[in-house]
Amino acid sequence: MLVLVINSGSSSLKYQVRDVAAGTVLTEGLIEKIGMGNGGGGDGEIEGPRDHAEALEQVDAAIHRELGGLELAAVGHRVVHGGERFAEPVLVDNEITRAIERLNPLAPLHNPANVLGIRAITKKWPKMPQVAVFDTAFHRTLPEHAWRYAVPDELYTNHGIRRYGFHGTSHEYVARRSAVLLDLPIEEFDGVIAHLGNGASVTAIRGGRSVDTSMGFTPLEGLVMGTRSGDLDPSILVFLGRAGWSPEDIDTMLNRESGLKGLAGNNDMRSVVEASESGDEKARMALAVASYRLAKYIGGYHVAVGGAKALVFTAGIGENSQQFRAHVADRLGALGIELDAGLNAQRSKEPRVISTPSSAIPVLVVPTDEERAIAEATAAVVGSGS
Repeated sequence: MLVLVINSGSSSLKYQVRDVAAGTVLTEGLIEKIGMGNGGGGDGEIEGPRDHAEALEQVDAAIHRELGGLELAAVGHRVVHGGERFAEPVLVDNEITRAIERLNPLAPLHNPANVLGIRAITKKWPKMPQVAVFDTAFHRTLPEHAWRYAVPDELYTNHGIRRYGFHGTSHEYVARRSAVLLDLPIEEFDGVIAHLGNGASVTAIRGGRSVDTSMGFTPLEGLVMGTRSGDLDPSILVFLGRAGWSPEDIDTMLNRESGLKGLAGNNDMRSVVEASESGDEKARMALAVASYRLAKYIGGYHVAVGGAKALVFTAGIGENSQQFRAHVADRLGALGIELDAGLNAQRSKEPRVISTPSSAIPVLVVPTDEERAIAEATAAVVGSGS
């Protein structure tokens, strides 16, 4: 079964065609600057496709150029927010599309773009089976004491305000790969997984299930990220509102101008590490704040899972920044965690252990593959006819 995996952003469309049975990638690409130009017609600078429908035409042309007459069997979409309704991947129809669209206010930077991708496929290939795979679904196993906020109950019952969690597709995939590496059944895997990229979250896994996670009602809560603040005192928002900041100003500041960018002036971890090693004090402090925040979560989640059997790093920063991994591990001596400097410095695309034999628990680096997980979930849904 050939599955086209689509990850739609507001101005980008990432795609990958996978042969699910063989577990191979046949072709992939990224189309950027959607809606940021005239798409090749009229006067003025040509920046990119006019919309996601036009971007999909480019994807279609690229697939035919690379794969010739091979036919797609289905399309799988990454959808960031599934709210309380969606606990597993679903076959898309008009009603499902509208239901996802109604969740737009919960993930305004993500869900609207996800819906655009779905509608673009529906318009071009109306008979093509489409499956929505939700970032939030894996976290539906959170116990109520973990997902509840200590606010009046009507905010939950009337507005759905609760912790949802994100990066679930990645956390679930990495949990399973980690269990294999440790030669454990997934039902016996208790661990802490740190998905560290421009967006970052950490999840407590007990018995192979998510029992707590750092992102909450939206992907803003939790760790210090590339441009997102993570945790902060809610009264700061009240203070800024009274000082004349609009909700849009506050939203932009917290989601696009904070995190590493706010602390160091740059949201790229590689650049921040290089600046820190060159003596830049702002970059050094940014790394200190980010690693300290993550270490606190890891310590708390070690308790939440009843004693972790592993600490796992994944995603762009987690897989590639030996320096940031070392910063975090240096703060975890109280847990008996100890990295092997040589193993930590090695680069590999394979899952591996980077801790010393004397470390209280193994520390792993396990590359994530959200596209593979989405393709496999899509094939399973289409194959079952559900």
